[in-house]
Order: sequence, then structure tokens, then C-alpha cells
Amino acid sequence: MLKKKFAINWTVHCCLISHKMKVVVAAELCIFLLSASCLLLLSSGFQLHSKPYDYSATTKCVKEPHRAQYGGGIIVNPGFDYNIKGWTVVGNGTIEGRTSNDGNRFIVARNRTQALDGFSQKVQLKKGLIYIFSAWFQLSEGSEIVSVVFKTNGSELVHGGHVIAKHGCWSLLKGGIVANFSSPAEILFETENPTVELWADSVSLQPFTKKQWRSHQDVSVERVRKSKVRFRVTHPNETVLEGATVVIKQTRADFPYGCAMNHYILSNSDYQKWFVSRFKYTTFTNEMKWYSTEKIQGEEDYSIPDAMLQFAKENGISVRGHNILWDSPNRQPHWDLTLSPDELRVAAEKRLNSVVSRYKGKLIAWDVMNENVHFHFFEDKLGENISAEYYSAAYHLDPNTKMFMNEYNTIEFSGDKDASPANYIRKLKEIQLFPGTAGIPLAIGLQCHFSTGVPNLAYMRSGLDLLAATGLPIWLTETSVDPQPNQAVYFEQILREGFSHPAVQGIVMFVGPKQAGFNSTLLADANFKNTAAGDVVDKLIREWGTGPQTAIADNKGIIDISLHHGDYDVTVTHPLTKYSKTMNISVRKGFSLETVHVKMHA
Repeated sequence: MLKKKFAINWTVHCCLISHKMKVVVAAELCIFLLSASCLLLLSSGFQLHSKPYDYSATTKCVKEPHRAQYGGGIIVNPGFDYNIKGWTVVGNGTIEGRTSNDGNRFIVARNRTQALDGFSQKVQLKKGLIYIFSAWFQLSEGSEIVSVVFKTNGSELVHGGHVIAKHGCWSLLKGGIVANFSSPAEILFETENPTVELWADSVSLQPFTKKQWRSHQDVSVERVRKSKVRFRVTHPNETVLEGATVVIKQTRADFPYGCAMNHYILSNSDYQKWFVSRFKYTTFTNEMKWYSTEKIQGEEDYSIPDAMLQFAKENGISVRGHNILWDSPNRQPHWDLTLSPDELRVAAEKRLNSVVSRYKGKLIAWDVMNENVHFHFFEDKLGENISAEYYSAAYHLDPNTKMFMNEYNTIEFSGDKDASPANYIRKLKEIQLFPGTAGIPLAIGLQCHFSTGVPNLAYMRSGLDLLAATGLPIWLTETSVDPQPNQAVYFEQILREGFSHPAVQGIVMFVGPKQAGFNSTLLADANFKNTAAGDVVDKLIREWGTGPQTAIADNKGIIDISLHHGDYDVTVTHPLTKYSKTMNISVRKGFSLETVHVKMHA
């Protein structure tokens, strides 16, 4: 960790050194991000004033806070080097500056009586800008959720992020807000228990334009989703063949991008053709769930999911298992609500053993205990560690399949603190620390159901940053957007945000055509004509690598091209010699420039 007096300043020059700023990243990582970002910005043609995004985050509680990201952005006195200048008291209580034994300065709010009492700073929000917020918090005692709240229009309160702060160490809150209108805003901080002292340091609020935000995505895609390939086209005698044409067609994408599927696929040939022509990954919407396979206690019927799985296998489609158990009391087989705890335990264990054993080795993932950050039906009935027990049991039955938590509102709605990244990670750690779960291939599933209104991309990206700090794979598992005038626009924004984030390893949409009964995010109407959202999906399928690309060799017989990771069919022809050659190549993460030497024969 860097000390407070050293930092890297992300400026127009990309590499100025300042002694007044703090950073969140270690020196080695900072240097890497600096060089990589600068090179990518230059090579991609972006202007140097397009400030790079700092994806770094940590879930650890540390002895001293790291420096403020972006030097604090538009925050005045972000590191409290000038005592509490720029900060004012809110509500009851008092605020003061303090200095730790190691010389670190921070602000303290004490003698509070209400949840929002404490310190604040006023800023001016500008319509259309995306604001990333971060700060470090500590409490005088205990453990408590701390939230950042933006007060706009004099009274409207918008949550921007949450962290579980503790006594004795500093925790990072990372979040943000999208400004839907220009307005003065007051930054407030909320705790449910106002009797504890609230400490804060390294506060940052950094605005980005939509153009800058998109440039972050493009730079990230170039860095984590693509690699450069050089084709060198020659005659067998090594004479270069200028003007040779290379046509590149992706046959399989390395990044899993799929769509939900339901039972209509078994009887609707139009639905089958529509699906198979687009997707190689899926999740069954309801057909594998307990309430579908055992409607009457003791009478299991897997005929529909079996047939759907066979259809998927015949068409090269990988399937996520959704789900083994669901922690919501409203999503149980109706008969299990009347069972005693002992009877429920027997029934749940029978269900787990049945479904996991039946599909062992046939799926790429299991949603083990669905939505058990929000809900706790099984915990209430069978004990607080029951989720961890079921994760362990599922793993030992099917050890080569990733075991997912799967939750909603973790990155799509900042107002739901119950499912915030901090609470998600807390539940995840409970499972990881339970005896018998060591070595389980856990993964993070984020449903990503966005409701009406402008999506808070700042909260989404910062939440992904925090979850990425766990080091576990992340998938967007059920992506959708509620019907609204700008649905297709928002849907594209969300999909691009997920695809471009370095930690996301797959996306499955819970959407589909009208003939299959979908009514939220429709991709096709009753005649299988694309909706606006369907056009977005098809455009991204092409853009993310599956569309054919054509390039012409230069006077050295060379073609340099950046390709999304995946498998490709390549056809090379020369207009004068009439030579032609076909080949297959695989482009994978891990090489900066792969050279393919094409020797053209008659």
C-alpha cells in the first residue's frame, strides 16, 4: 500500500506525480494500469483527456485508509489535510478532525441522534454525467452498514452505495450516481445506529461524461476480450502477396453470451430456429425448479427439463442449472410449507440429491440456494448454516460444476441495502468459512433485473469492482429491463457494461420472443420480427465477434487485426494468382500478438 504522500495523478499527461493525492491501488498495480491505459488510449485513438477509470477495490478492512481515488475528484479537502475545511455538520451532533498515531488525518461525527446526522459537503451535479463515489469508513465501536446518500432538489434522497464499517480498521465504500438533472446536491452519510461515532477519510466524487464512460468500456474490451492477430501472407517461396484478401468468421465465441429458454422450445419450431441461430448458452426459466419437478410430494417428473437438456445438447448449447433450492417462502412447492422442520430437512435433502445426481456433469453451473441474501426460508426452519451445508452437499455430488450464489438488486438498485455488494460478500464469506466448503468452486451470480428509469451505471460498475475483489468468477445471470420508452437503449447500456467489465465472465439474458410467453424484455414479436431490444442483441452478437470481417494484406503481405477471443474459420484468397486457402484458428487471452503465417499454394 502506498503512503499518503505518494500517488499517481490520472491527468492529461497520464503520468504526473503529485504529493497531495491518495490512491487505492498498490504501486505495482498502479504502474501497470497507468502504462496499459495510456498505451490503449493512444492505440485506440482516444484523446488523452479521457480520464481512465480505476477498477480497483478491496473488501478487506485495513489499518490505514488508502488515498482518495482520482485525488478526490470534485470533493474539497478529500483527505482532511486541512482539518475539516469544506465540510459542514448535518443535524444534531458535532464534527471534528482527528489524527491517528501514524499521522493520518480524518473526520469524525459524534453525539449523533439521527441516522443522517454527521458531516456533509455540497456539490453541483450536472445532468448526464456519471459520478463515481468512494470513501473509507470506521466506527468507534461495533459493526454497522454505512450508506452514502445524495440529497437533491432539497429533499429527495438517493442512495449511492453501502459498506459494512467496523471498529478498529477502515473499510471501502464504492458506489455512485447518474445525474438525471442538473442540481445542487448534499452528500450525506447514513447509519442505522446513530449512537456510534462515524469516521471517514479519502472521500472522492469523480464525474465522467457518457463519452468517457464509453471509452472506458472500449479500452477494457480491447484489453480483456480481444487479442491482436497478424496474418502474414506469402507464396511458398516466401514472396509476399500484397492485396491478398482475408475473410474471418467466428465459429464460437470464448465469452459466454446467452439467453433464457423455456418449455415452448420443445414444440415450437420457429422458436427453435430463432434460438439456435443466436445462442450457445442458456438457463431454463422455471422447468428445473423444485416446484416444477415435484408438484405433488413424492411424485417427481423431470420429463420436460430432460427433453430441454437433450435439445440443448443436440444443438451445442451449454446449460446453467437453475436452481437446486430457492430461499424465498413464496417460491416453494406449496406442500413443503406445511412440513415440520424435520420433514422439511428430509424433503430438501431428497430434492438436492435427486436433481444434482440426475444432471451431474451435464451443466456448467448450479444456482445452489437462490436469493439467500434477501431470503432465509431454509435458515429459519433448519438453522443459520443450512445454506453452507447445501453448497457443500451439491459440490460433493457434482464436484466439477461451479456453485453459484444468485441474487437480485446487488448491482441494479442502490436503494436495496439488503442485497448490496457488501451484504452479498458477507453471505459469501459465511459459506466459504463453513467447515466442509473449502475448495468449492464458488461463483457470483447477479440477476441484473433492471426496473424502469435510467440505469445507475455508476452503482453497477462500482459494485462489480467490489465483487471482483473476491477473486471469484462473476456472471450476469438473468439480465432484463422492464418495459419503458427507452428500454432498448438502457438494455444495450447494461449489456455493454457487463461485457466490458474485466471481472465478468458470462452473461445470460432472461428475455425472449413473444411466442414463448416472454413479456418483460421482448426480443421478437409474435411473427418473430425483431423488436428494438432484439436489434440490440443481434447487433452485439455481431459486434462481439461472430460477424464476418474482411481485410486486405499490405505491401508486406501483412494484415494486423484485433479479434475477440474465440474460434475462427479463415479464408485467404489472392485476386491475381487465384490462390486460396482455408484454416481454423483459436484466439485466446494471454498473448499480445499472435502471428499466423499463411503460405498460399496454387
